[in-house]
Amino acid sequence: MQADANQVAAYWTRLAYESIVRFTRDEQAKRGFTQPQFWILRHLSPHDLAPHDGAARTISQLQQAMTEYIRPDDDLASEAEVLLSRGWIHADQDGHLRLTDAGEAARLQMGQSAPEIRSLIHRGIDDADYVAALTVLQKLIANTTPVPEAEA
Repeated sequence: MQADANQVAAYWTRLAYESIVRFTRDEQAKRGFTQPQFWILRHLSPHDLAPHDGAARTISQLQQAMTEYIRPDDDLASEAEVLLSRGWIHADQDGHLRLTDAGEAARLQMGQSAPEIRSLIHRGIDDADYVAALTVLQKLIANTTPVPEAEA
């Protein structure tokens, strides 16, 4: 692959995004879980993404919390059913989900695979090159984000 400065960044960032997500999800599947399952557990854990001390949440509330990164084909209700069958979450009569102790242990175990998956994704990439690439992406974002009129 030859890169030149005239190539369109949006094309390459989309390809990179799709490839990295697919790879990550394949690696997680090899380890017995899905990315949406991990996200559900993380959003229900008072020790992770739950800003509400582990309060129970509905599927709708979880979907809202994941708006920025959930994919259109992710079915949180089906994923939650798997977690319920494993005893990792509990649903009350109103459909609010809560993490169980077994679910918290599963969340921790799932999280332990992240460094290995990251290592596979970053194979052959120097940390300085990676930081430089992120810096360029951040600058591209800044250059293409409208500035509110009050700041202009």
